[in-house]
Amino acid sequence: MKSFQKRDPLRIGVAGLLVLTLGILLAMNYKSLPFVSGTTYTANFSEAGGLAEGDTVRIAGVQVGSVTGVELESGHVKVTFDVEDAWVGDRTHAAIKVGTLLGKKYLALDTRGEREQNRSEPIPLQRTMSPYDVIETFEQLSDTVGEVDTGKMAESFRTLSETFSGTREEMRGTLQGLSRLSNTISERDRQLKELLDRTNRVAGTLAERNTEIEKLLRDSNRLLRELRQRRDAIKSLLDGVTELSRQLTGLVEDNEQQLRPALEQLDQVTELLRDNQENLGKSIERMAPFTRLFSNVLGSGRWFDVYLCGLLPPAVGPVNQEGCLP
Repeated sequence: MKSFQKRDPLRIGVAGLLVLTLGILLAMNYKSLPFVSGTTYTANFSEAGGLAEGDTVRIAGVQVGSVTGVELESGHVKVTFDVEDAWVGDRTHAAIKVGTLLGKKYLALDTRGEREQNRSEPIPLQRTMSPYDVIETFEQLSDTVGEVDTGKMAESFRTLSETFSGTREEMRGTLQGLSRLSNTISERDRQLKELLDRTNRVAGTLAERNTEIEKLLRDSNRLLRELRQRRDAIKSLLDGVTELSRQLTGLVEDNEQQLRPALEQLDQVTELLRDNQENLGKSIERMAPFTRLFSNVLGSGRWFDVYLCGLLPPAVGPVNQEGCLP
């Protein structure tokens, strides 16, 4: 068997690239693997209602999966979703519901039946329900009001009031009231259009910032939960400090006769140290050279390192040729 160094580097490089590419493809499509993804089901809806791929699937408010596909099929919407660790019956009802105030949707399942739902058969339209989209309704209202000719409507009400001017007093009063109402609407037409236009823009901005605002709300919930936990911890700490203070107060009261002389002596010692602070500082400063030299002398263990200078005169035979060196 050839060693690794003797093998063809080109083949090794190609094999490594193939393995790396396969790993990237598996990482990008890991949810499609049968041993990773949950059980896949489908459901038919009359309309998507704002549901999108990646939205959550919940049973009794608990997230059990996610939506994997939303596509149009033969006049209805086919929704594909995965469910993990949950049982789906053959008479299960599915509904698209609003998860947040900003219009985030999720798929809610009401599991029913005695047998498991056939994975190859979708949940029929009779057992599904789509939501009512408030934002879309506001947009349609804005378009409808924008198309109304308020001038002609006011003129119609005035003509109707003049035509029935000879009728009974009750009818005349009603028509006059309608005429005044139409005039008011006509005069406020610009303000009403501006109000609806701004409402439409606000709704559009909220829809565009849906993810950011939802994340902000989730982070706020986490912050409040953490503060609540910290509040309990701080309360326990304050209770402990209060109890410690009470115990210390009782200890001082019970041992006042013994503590008073000790505290007086401690005060005298503190006063003595304060008066000799300068001397103590000099002692510590001058102790450093002594400690260093003493450590050098005894650093070799059980022996003393000593240097004697001037014991022999210089140039005495072959000994001490250079004299006493510093």
